[in-house]
Parts: sequence; structure tokens; C-alpha cells
Amino acid sequence: MALRYFELRDDVNVPGSWELNDPTDQSGREVDNPWMFRKGEPVQLEERLKVPLTRPGRPLDFSMAGVGVTPVIHAKVAAILTQLAPADVQLLSVDVASQSEPYFIANVTRVVRCIDDEASEEVRYWKPEDGRPEKVGKYRAVSGMRIDPTKVGDANVFRTWGWTIALIVSEDIKEALERAGITGVKFKEVTGPSAISPEEREWNRRLLELREQTDTAREAFWSTLGKLDEEVIIPIVVGGSWPARRQVWRVIHRPGGRTLVVTDGLSDFFVDRAEPSVGFGLELALETDESLNGVEKSWPLLLLERVGNEVAEHERVREKVKTGLMSMEVSGKGMPQPLVTQEGRVGVLLGMEPSALPRSFTMPSGEVRLVTVKALLPTELAYLLEHGKKGREELLRRFDHEGQGHLSRVGRSPVV
Repeated sequence: MALRYFELRDDVNVPGSWELNDPTDQSGREVDNPWMFRKGEPVQLEERLKVPLTRPGRPLDFSMAGVGVTPVIHAKVAAILTQLAPADVQLLSVDVASQSEPYFIANVTRVVRCIDDEASEEVRYWKPEDGRPEKVGKYRAVSGMRIDPTKVGDANVFRTWGWTIALIVSEDIKEALERAGITGVKFKEVTGPSAISPEEREWNRRLLELREQTDTAREAFWSTLGKLDEEVIIPIVVGGSWPARRQVWRVIHRPGGRTLVVTDGLSDFFVDRAEPSVGFGLELALETDESLNGVEKSWPLLLLERVGNEVAEHERVREKVKTGLMSMEVSGKGMPQPLVTQEGRVGVLLGMEPSALPRSFTMPSGEVRLVTVKALLPTELAYLLEHGKKGREELLRRFDHEGQGHLSRVGRSPVV
């Protein structure tokens, strides 16, 4: 009988369940590299770690902590793994919030080279031109994964070589967890026939070519603006109104301590057409010279996400910002208080001409406008709304006079 294997994921839809944050040391400092529990290697810890809560709720037997790479398991799960996969998993005791019951980080130490490229829906590899020599030859993306069970050997719990984000378990492990009533687990089979037809595979191949073409061109342009941050983890959102149904943001470190956060997908091809294009023909850029403690959780990224979604969802807005200036208001939830109006909104000015950034850049399929996003203080927004076009022109003049330009800052005085 053919062996069956499953990708083990956390079930994020359990009603009222908790959400765990990245592990910390006993003093509450986040570990330097939470990704160490995804490498498929044993780790040495100097002290017992803690796992705080991002969201309180019902405890689960299996959870992925923080950025989704650290399996945290109850002692019941640990007992099953000890019995059925003793050589595959390193169990590290941790303190989880206020729980008195024992929990562990399950550090999977087996890596198996078994992804079936032909049967999988889509695979992409890192190439020399991607500028990440340490990753060349490994997977850059895997969708609709299928593995070759004949290459697994005696492993019952393992990560897949070149794509260690995937955590795979045997059918024996799956059934043991289900019999024990373990909460928080979800399984997706990665064996069996390919889930897509030859026609779908050809369609995916065309999409992959377009994606690689656009990604390479944009990344080359972003690299001219400063140093691309490859360490910041900003989850890609799949779906929504962006052209290729993927919402991506990049972080660029620029001279003078400036941080530039940009959208990276509004100029994608349209996924339902699978033909070359520059999508909406624009990308958004928000730059600040203020210190940010963790860009992935910062207000500039949050603000850019909200503005980006508004631009993606409204054609009238897109057409206007591609040719000129416009103001916009978005939700102020979670934003710094100095930026938030009494109505709970944050105002932005789109399309200011930047002095230190290009106005546009060239993609293989056409020109893309780089649209700046400047956060307005409440009094500036009120002034603009009251005085219309003349008020906007006066704001621009004063921003230039103050030497602020398109930069967004929280700790500044209003210009009106």
C-alpha cells in the first residue's frame, strides 16, 4: 500500500483560541532568530524560553508561534512524537504565558529531499541573478506541494529540503494525533496524484514566467534606491484587488537613516489574463527618517497597507494619482495618536514630487509611476479640506520650505 504523508499546519480558525507570539528569553527579549526552529537542525539554548500571547484565548495543543515557524505543543503531543518519531524531533521545554501545564517547542531535526517538482502545482528556485548566493538552487516558492514518498525513508516527521517552511508528518502521526483529540491541528495531503491538469500546469507555467520577469525588474529598480532588507518578514497576503492577487511590501534602507517602504505588486500583470502588463501602472512609496523599532509592525507599513488597498480597489483613485496629486483618508486604528483625527482617521497626500526619488521606472511591459505617500497631521488635513486646491498648493510650498518634502514624520510640528 502506498505511503501517505501530510503537511501539518495550525488551525487558525478554532473559535476563541489563543494566538502565540515569537519566543523570548526569561527577561522578555525576543530571540534573535525565531527561524532557527525551521532549519531542520538541533539547537542549543542557553536558557529556557518563554512564549507570550499575542491574543489571549482558549489554549491549544498545537500552535505555530509568532511568524508561523515555531511549533509549540502540549505534553500530549510531545508524548506521541516521542513514541512514534523519537529521532525526528528535539523537544525544548518552554513556559507558555500563564499555563501551568507543560509545553514544548517541537524542533524538527529531519530534512528530507523529496519534493516532486513535476507533480507539484508550482515550484520556483532561487537563481544566481536573484542576488542571494546562499539560497541558489533552493526553492523560492512551492505551491500545491507533492512529495515522492519513495524518498522519505524512515522519517515520520520532517521538513522538506530547500523549502523547510513545510512541516510534514506520516499517516501514522496524523492518525495518532486525531485519535488523541489534539486541538489546533490541520492536515493537507502531499501525496497522491497531482491536483492539476496539464492545461492548468501550462497556465501556471506562463504565470510563473510573468512573475519572475516582473519580480526581477522591480527588484532591480528597488536596489537602485538603497539596500533592500531581506531580513524583515512581511507576510504576503493572497487575494484582494491587486492585479496578481498577491499583496507584497518591501523595505529599503536609504542614506541618512531613511527607511523607504514600498508596495511591490500594484504593477504586477493581471493574473486572470496571463499576459504581460504593468497592472495598475504604479507603486506606492512612503519614506521616513524617524527610527522604527521593527518595520514589520511599524505605523508606516500599516499606513501603506491601507492606502495600497484603497488604491487597488478604486479605479478613480488610481487614475488620479497616476497623473497628479490627491488626498485620502484611511482608518487610524493602531496608528500613532499625533496622526489621528478626532474622527479616528489619518490623512495622506499622494503624488508629491520627490526630490530624492525618481518619479517613475521602466518595466519590460511599460512605465510605472512611483507615487509618494505623505502622512498629514490633523490640522494639515483640515486646512487642505477647507481650502481645496489652493490649500494643497500652500501645503506643498510649506513642506518644501521646511525641508520636509515627501517625508512622513510623527514627531514634527504642523506647517499650518
